[in-house]
Amino acid sequence: MTTEATPVEKLIEKMATYGKTSAEVYSLHAVYKTATIYSSLVVKLVLSTVVALFFLFLSIGLSLWIGSWLGKGYYGFFVVASAYLLVFALLYIFRNSWIKRAASNFIISTLLK
Repeated sequence: MTTEATPVEKLIEKMATYGKTSAEVYSLHAVYKTATIYSSLVVKLVLSTVVALFFLFLSIGLSLWIGSWLGKGYYGFFVVASAYLLVFALLYIFRNSWIKRAASNFIISTLLK
């Protein structure tokens, strides 16, 4: 004896399948967005490291050049360090508008794509 499912049972079964499929799609979408954000951050980290090394060697060269111009080698390092202190102060004062807002906009735009 074979029992056929009633239309209500078929509908309930299809709803359960749809629910599982929808949950899996949302899960995969979240994984994709997370991977996109992390990969973008890794690229930015690598590029930032290269730029930091460039500025390190540029700073050393500039410090030595200014030091030879001022007569004492270490004077150049004081001048360059003072310039970096000024840049740090500006970044600290404007951190919310320059850094935090840009990072927030990047994450939000990535999540909403």
